[in-house]
Amino acid sequence: MGKRLTAIDLFCGAGGLSEGFRQAGFHVLAGNDIDETAGRTFTATHPEATFLHGPIDKISGKALLKAAGLKKGELTCLIGGPPCQAFSVYNHQRGMHDERSQLFLEYLRIVDEVRPEWIVMENVTGITSVSNGEAVAAIMAGFKKRGYKVESRILRAEEYGVPQERRRVVFIGNRVEKPIAWPTPTHGEGLLPFVTIHDALSDLPPLENGEDKGELPYASGPLCSFQRELRGNATHVHNHAAPKLGTINLERMKHIPAGGSWRDIPFDLLPEGMKRAKRSDHTKRYGRMRWDGLSSTVLTKCDLHWGAFIHPAQERTISVREAAWIQSFPDWFHFLGSKTEQYVQVGNAVPPILGRNIAEAVINASNFNKRGDRLLSNVAA
Repeated sequence: MGKRLTAIDLFCGAGGLSEGFRQAGFHVLAGNDIDETAGRTFTATHPEATFLHGPIDKISGKALLKAAGLKKGELTCLIGGPPCQAFSVYNHQRGMHDERSQLFLEYLRIVDEVRPEWIVMENVTGITSVSNGEAVAAIMAGFKKRGYKVESRILRAEEYGVPQERRRVVFIGNRVEKPIAWPTPTHGEGLLPFVTIHDALSDLPPLENGEDKGELPYASGPLCSFQRELRGNATHVHNHAAPKLGTINLERMKHIPAGGSWRDIPFDLLPEGMKRAKRSDHTKRYGRMRWDGLSSTVLTKCDLHWGAFIHPAQERTISVREAAWIQSFPDWFHFLGSKTEQYVQVGNAVPPILGRNIAEAVINASNFNKRGDRLLSNVAA
């Protein structure tokens, strides 16, 4: 681009997307979220940025520009993901009637008031099927009405080196007559092997059920490039404590092998509600990870009842730090608040490595010139 790259993050949470953009070379100058505790984490991990706390409908573009030290039209990229609960497949009453589904209109209002060169917005894949595609059509039309050329794609985080199956719809657009470019997958068939749970977690110190000893040294030196990248210069592990599970859940876990689930639990030990379930139901509940596999999507609760969050070799569910590594957060990135709040911050985030790849695509597309020169090699137009 040849100039200072700047970004403002709406609905920033703890700052996963911001961290990815920072890694790509952007200066993230401001962020907004209604979650005050997530904002504390964002502030602690993004010292260059100003955090504006409050509901987005109470935040003006003028206030964001003032916080960023910019004038209207000077911002390189407005990034963010309006809360996705209204569109998530985990919400069985999802739809456009949910007031949270209208928050993208606030994103569009900020676009009007800030006039960034580029926009990047992400959401869950469920948004594509809500009201027969009404949500996606409305978002695309809203950007186009404001003079932005915009495209959307479903990106798979595991194809960019994130050790989990995580799908997100990403919208990329600009008003500066540049092409839209997308990051080229780096992992998968014919490419680098997927980053596995073993790659992500094998150097972390073991924990007993309910154990919390604060900062802990690593169990070993880094065993792979993923661990080296996320460790950086860190010497100790933070946010690494095991949730306390009751006796009955500990007994249930003893029967679940790596890759197994609730279906491996003896019938008399099952929760009452699951005794009536079909074998094909709730396939992830009480799931145990496999060392050689990917994680399922990290959620805002790494709970037995929510998914496959049992450690592959230890009788416990994963810690906040393990969830953060599966999300590709670096180890210096410390989460603040209660453990419950920390899990929410991790689960709501865009994996930084995915964010970095998206940011690099924006940078490379911006370097495309009108003479028809090719985009840089790690980007697919």
